[in-house]
Amino acid sequence: MKIAVIGSGYVGTVTGTCLAEMGHHVVCADVKAGRMRNLQEGKVHFYEEALEPLIRGNREEGRLEFTTDIVQAVCNSEVIFLCIGTPLLPSGKPDFSSLSAAVKSIAEGIDGYRLIIEKSTLPIKTGEWLQSLLQEQVPVGIEFDIAAVPQFLREGHAVNDFMHPDRIIVGAESKRAIDTIVEIYRPLNAPILVTDTNSAELIKHATNAFLATKISFINSIAQICEKTGADITSVARGLGLDHRIGQEYLNAGIGYGGIFFPKDLNSLINIAEDYHLNLDLLKQVDIINRYQRISFIEKIDEALGKNLSGKTIAIWGIAYRPHTDDLRDTPSLTIVRGLEKRGAKIRAYDPLAMEQAKELLPDITYCQSPYEAAQGADAIAILTEWDDFAYVNFLRLRQESDCRLIVDGRNLFNPERMRNLGYTYVSIGRRKILAEKSPLKV
Repeated sequence: MKIAVIGSGYVGTVTGTCLAEMGHHVVCADVKAGRMRNLQEGKVHFYEEALEPLIRGNREEGRLEFTTDIVQAVCNSEVIFLCIGTPLLPSGKPDFSSLSAAVKSIAEGIDGYRLIIEKSTLPIKTGEWLQSLLQEQVPVGIEFDIAAVPQFLREGHAVNDFMHPDRIIVGAESKRAIDTIVEIYRPLNAPILVTDTNSAELIKHATNAFLATKISFINSIAQICEKTGADITSVARGLGLDHRIGQEYLNAGIGYGGIFFPKDLNSLINIAEDYHLNLDLLKQVDIINRYQRISFIEKIDEALGKNLSGKTIAIWGIAYRPHTDDLRDTPSLTIVRGLEKRGAKIRAYDPLAMEQAKELLPDITYCQSPYEAAQGADAIAILTEWDDFAYVNFLRLRQESDCRLIVDGRNLFNPERMRNLGYTYVSIGRRKILAEKSPLKV
């Protein structure tokens, strides 16, 4: 099938590439000329595992193209995927300016029936707005359908999530649109839920809001654990064994970050307010998440005697999650800046995100390994659950650094193991561990 993907940001690039890998002929179109030149050369402006090889392979086989000519891409397509971002304005409302511009280009390129699919996360009733806007602009007599097939991509796992989805949500009002979408996604052999467009749009927001709620819930329980001596690892395990709850997203830590959870949570809150509904529950989810970052700064401060002035902190991890270099709303930015304001010096290491971090955190020292970051440090603070940290060589760490204090924002290690290795260990929702005076050999 001939497909145009409008917008070549994160969602659009992954979507277009994976659709090509499924066998469709895909043209990705975006107004950003520099970005498109790089994509034509197989270079992606963000890190996503396995994506660049797929782009190069599908370009070589003639199934994937990149262009700045949106009108021409629409002319040559049967189906159009909208992957245009709608960032939140200061008011909390989505910015539809880029989407409106894309609709204008689509209207110029339509010369016959087209199916237009919302792929990026868009607020409920966007489909109705698109329908009305296009009807005003397309030539008289030209038919089209609007549908929503929301994306459920995790950064760092997006290719796998696209190619092996839990389910495919199809929001459409006509049989023609539904049949076309089912045919597009047939090669994935995944469960398909067909519903109306409004419901499909809301499913995406509700999914992320629920997962965010789950994270803030377990972090609230972790605070109780710290006050009462309970262990959040055991509590979360006991919760997750209930099949109604499940284990995923019950890891206590420094909270969620990235663009999707915060944006979708706030978008859903704004939607509710538009209809004079009370979603204070989700407002509290956001407050708890923000507090978790401040609470972690306090943990480091307390562990170092409530005086960070002149202290050196080794930061392990800057990206908001492993396998990505994304720093949008990452907890590390809040934590590092908070430590700096209290007079701490920062030595940081992240396997992927340091180049991007240099623009946002220009005054810290960037290192080439976690071991180098720990040299001369008074404390090691773990902010991202990279395998580099979970499987760190403690023999090497002890040889290269005298630091014996770890403040773990991701609960990577067994507390008793840390005690035996000679580390004072502070984590989330678990008792503080004091180092053994005569530690065991590594």
